[in-house]
Amino acid sequence: MSSNEFRFFLSCDINLPVTFRVERLEGNLPAAKPPNSAEVDFTTEERRPELFVECALYIDGAPFGLPTRTRLESTGPTYCWNELITLSTKYRDLTANSQLALTVWDVSCGKTEGLIGGATISLFNTKKQLKTGRHKLRLCSGKEADGSIETATPGKVPKEECGELERLEKLVNKYERGQIQRIDWLDRLAFKAMEKIKERESGRNGSSLYVVVEFCSFEHRVVFQVGFSQSAGIRDLFVAYCPVSTICYYGNQEAGANFLIPSPITTSNELVTVWDPEVGKINPSEHKQLKLARSLTRGIIDRDLKPSSSERKSIQRILKYPPTRILSGDERQLLWKFRFSLMSEKRALTKFLRCVEWSDVQEAKQAIELMGRWETIDVCDALELLSPVFESEEVRAYAVSVLERADDEELQCYLLQLVQALRFERSDKSRLSHFLVQRSLRNIELASFLRWYVAVELHDPAYAKRFYCTYEILEENMIKLGASGDETGFKLWQSLVRQTELTAQLCSIMRDVRNVRGGTQKKIEKLRQLLSGLLSELTYFEEPIRSPLAPGVLITGIVPSESSIFKSALHPLRLTFRTENAGSCKIIFKKGDDLRQDQLVIQMVLLMDRLLKLENLDLHLTPYRVLATGHDEGMLEFIPSSSLAQILSEHRSIISYLQKFHPDENAPFGITATCLETFIKSCAGYSVITYILGIGDRHLDNLLLRNDGRLFHVDFGFILGRDPKPFPPPMKLCKEMVEAMGGAESQYYTRFKSYCCEAYNILRKSSNLILNLFHLMAGSNIPDIASDPEKGILKLQEKFRLDLDDEECIHFFQDLINESVSALFPQMVETIHRWAQYWR
Repeated sequence: MSSNEFRFFLSCDINLPVTFRVERLEGNLPAAKPPNSAEVDFTTEERRPELFVECALYIDGAPFGLPTRTRLESTGPTYCWNELITLSTKYRDLTANSQLALTVWDVSCGKTEGLIGGATISLFNTKKQLKTGRHKLRLCSGKEADGSIETATPGKVPKEECGELERLEKLVNKYERGQIQRIDWLDRLAFKAMEKIKERESGRNGSSLYVVVEFCSFEHRVVFQVGFSQSAGIRDLFVAYCPVSTICYYGNQEAGANFLIPSPITTSNELVTVWDPEVGKINPSEHKQLKLARSLTRGIIDRDLKPSSSERKSIQRILKYPPTRILSGDERQLLWKFRFSLMSEKRALTKFLRCVEWSDVQEAKQAIELMGRWETIDVCDALELLSPVFESEEVRAYAVSVLERADDEELQCYLLQLVQALRFERSDKSRLSHFLVQRSLRNIELASFLRWYVAVELHDPAYAKRFYCTYEILEENMIKLGASGDETGFKLWQSLVRQTELTAQLCSIMRDVRNVRGGTQKKIEKLRQLLSGLLSELTYFEEPIRSPLAPGVLITGIVPSESSIFKSALHPLRLTFRTENAGSCKIIFKKGDDLRQDQLVIQMVLLMDRLLKLENLDLHLTPYRVLATGHDEGMLEFIPSSSLAQILSEHRSIISYLQKFHPDENAPFGITATCLETFIKSCAGYSVITYILGIGDRHLDNLLLRNDGRLFHVDFGFILGRDPKPFPPPMKLCKEMVEAMGGAESQYYTRFKSYCCEAYNILRKSSNLILNLFHLMAGSNIPDIASDPEKGILKLQEKFRLDLDDEECIHFFQDLINESVSALFPQMVETIHRWAQYWR
């Protein structure tokens, strides 16, 4: 049974007598007083109490049937009857207000029975479910059990009086019903601790007496429901007393067997909550109507159908829906009805394919035939067809055929998601898998990234076999390649394999460096010593290795004197590599950190930069390269820069820092116009991107500035709205950045807001592409996506504000900027973070 499935029996269907067990009496009886103290014979043996329990059933406050008594019990304390009581009443005869009244009597007092106390318990809980398992009822001393609806002898201890003992009793009850997992060694320890608590609590509450009863348990929960005989005579009365909105019918209303009412009948708007097993299932009537409406015999008529003006508006509204939107039954029927007239509208294909009943062979066959004749869709729509929503192999193969039209640069933008889409394929050797391999054979950069993206997923227990299959296909096909320039296919593959060997050696170096006692300087000395001594083969490679970050670059060795270690908990390496063309490149190697989320964010920054440039808007972004080479290791491109925290500490302001590199006495702020424009544009670009992606944990240490004025963000441990700081602003725009633009009233700040709004509207046009890419990541192990993929994608969709037009979005985004700048609380958090960094 799935975790969301609730199975139950109806009380009206249980033709068994009500049965329960009276177990024992807990607590100390009050001191017994002899009937006539003047006639006490002190030589006689001390009186021993003889107790029995009287059990009576009350229905709707009135006694039902004769009370039943247990046998006498004198061996106490504790007094243990452990007697099974079976009443003449059956479960099907009970009402929602059925109660069991238990009274304890002492007959040792002579002719007169001594009343100890009574307790009353309802047989159904507040959810109208039959109570099961063990219950501990507190006796009202000196009172006979009262079975009225508003009972004066409730056995349940009020919440305000509940202590630790009552809480533990509830947990034990759940444990015995199997609702808490059994772990033998831990259970023994827990019960020993509970015994001590029980002794301590009983010492404090020695005057209270409790009777323990155990109700029968069934295979599933028992839910109260009025049977036909009960409901038939009172249905009219119930309708007369209750508003229409309170009447609940489930299943067959005409027969009356599933008519639900609260009991007793009142004028309140009380609803009886019962789980309906048919919720979420297909309505047979609607399904039959749908099949008739979609009858294949109507195909000839549908070819000539044209939508009316109102229907055309509805269709256009549907076509603007984001890919995350689920179509209603009427919307699906509308698109199916006019499918022939929509074939010239390429945007409509993905929506149409969502309307198809793929379990119907004939309908699926017609849909596939129409798909082949449809106007060819764009690549971004083809990505939607590779999502888990579409399982048809023909549809997924069609999507791959569309992807074949994309050039290598565009394909590389989507490669990470296409690898993740392999999870949703029907077989290990799918059309998508072969397509990715074939395209990689023509481009060594694609081959290198495909190999790494697949290799990182080999640790996934659910899909390791599928990713390994793709890895093998790539290896086999690359080795079979003929000579490509100066390299054969085998040499090309070996150049990629050596990348893995290099990362393994770097992991070994990190372990040795971390074990060195002392500060960062001692670790740096150890690093350079290793590179110059034991691992000198890393200084000059026997054969050039393709850089994992940029496979088009051949690296020939590490420069020990220019290699260092960052002052950080993980001690990442900063390595300088020689390149074959006598140049150099710097990378950061991390071990102990999952870089797949950073890799995804940087891929999005690169994609958005490309989309903005296609609209002739260059915001001088810095999409540095990131590659996860394992689930806890990876490489990053090192960009010479300084954090805003460091800049403000050393130069007091951003302007002073930029004046050092690009002075211009004639310019408004003493820096060149080009540098100032670069700073404003990069601030605008990252403000928009971090808002859309919901980047969190922004502080002045992960905002970096290059000496040419380019600002960029690093460290993306929190995305899609997650943030460790309370009340984060919509975007990270600190007052120091605004001051560098001349303040909130300057023309440069106005220009910044203009760039923000322009970029936001450009990216909104590509919202479907970005949402599709994130949808393909739904099955990945990236932390902020894996936790709740659906919620994350909906948060992303919300950021695009697709309900607004471009003009409304300009006003919306300007208000957003003003809100972020004026946020006082984030400034306080920033100060606290600076203090924490200072004392680290």
